[in-house]
Amino acid sequence: MSDHGDHAAPGRVEILPVEGLPEFRPGDDLTGAIADAARWLRSGDVVVVTSKIVSKVESRLVRVPADPDERDRIRRRLVFEESVRVIARKERTLITENRLGIVQAASGVDASNVAGDELALLPYDPDASALALREGLRERLGVEVAVVVTDTMGRAWRVGQTDVAIGASGLRVLHGYRGQVDRQGNELAVTEIAVADELASAADLVKGKLGALPVAVVRGMSVVPSATSTARELVRPVEEDLFRLGTEEALAQGRREALPLCRPTRAFLDEPVEEYVLRRAVAAVPDGLPVRFVHVADRARRKRLLDETGGDVLYGAPEVVVPVVTGGGAPDRTGGEVPFQGGGDRAEGGAGVQALLVALAAEGLGSCWVPVAPSAREILELPADWEPLGAVAVGHPLDGPLTPRAVAESDERYLRR
Repeated sequence: MSDHGDHAAPGRVEILPVEGLPEFRPGDDLTGAIADAARWLRSGDVVVVTSKIVSKVESRLVRVPADPDERDRIRRRLVFEESVRVIARKERTLITENRLGIVQAASGVDASNVAGDELALLPYDPDASALALREGLRERLGVEVAVVVTDTMGRAWRVGQTDVAIGASGLRVLHGYRGQVDRQGNELAVTEIAVADELASAADLVKGKLGALPVAVVRGMSVVPSATSTARELVRPVEEDLFRLGTEEALAQGRREALPLCRPTRAFLDEPVEEYVLRRAVAAVPDGLPVRFVHVADRARRKRLLDETGGDVLYGAPEVVVPVVTGGGAPDRTGGEVPFQGGGDRAEGGAGVQALLVALAAEGLGSCWVPVAPSAREILELPADWEPLGAVAVGHPLDGPLTPRAVAESDERYLRR
């Protein structure tokens, strides 16, 4: 596999188990054990090592009570301690980013293939562990091999787990094809192969999970040697990651980001707003509030409303929506009606209006609330027990996309007693 060639092997690939290894414990000589068990290693081989045995010899084991409930409590604490942030959660399952930048379940904290009163953490620095093992095998056997340290994890949008590289030394972990041309004459633009991950998965077909074979050797790949490439290159930068957050976390972040966008917009582009976008914003208003939203789509009716209400903002807006509190109420989550409560409904209706303004901001739309004339009910031909709260001008802001307000370190509105 050359710098400008294919990442595929030039011929046959073999995956060889390293048999006869001991049950490793803290302080054991991992390099010596592999060297003794695999004296048949050749230069160019790739030694693939399960991270669990690296964690064991590097004393990354945590003693815990044998009681299952207490063990689980400590495991969950360790998950948080080993994480930088929680990316997604569903019930008791946590997907986290750990301090190595790896996104996986439970920060890599593992209870498999360890004693019942132990838990295993990932190695402190798997790339450094891979380098130390590679240099140790060179010293003891006189061979120049590459080393990949692996861990098992799931993948977004795919069922099942596979082994991937979390540490690497002696090989280029990525093989890029940008600018190369395939056999049909198509220039490849973005294809980049995670070679170290493919080697990790291939070796796992021999290692397995139950056979006490934590090390395998991939022979015949002709990997590109590298003194600097490491598995950290396989971690996608946050700014490039399209799937960084889980659903709950994405919704929470969306709410936080939408609120600073919500501010009065008084000048709009002469550009229509798609009705489905308005419907989607209305649908985002919480159920149970006694408020409905009347889209004033009829131009003649709208002109009459604006003439009696006045205000340049409404005249310049592509769309006008009138929130109303309704005598029949809005459907609650059980399918019933929220009874009309007079002044209390106006307050709840105001909460619904605010929710609409935030939802519009989340859609990238500017908005501005203005009062309407008392004749609005008649103009819009609303039922007698529907009370207009005002009008909301909606459109694309004239001064460009909405940008969040700056958040000050100290806001004088924040008081603590």
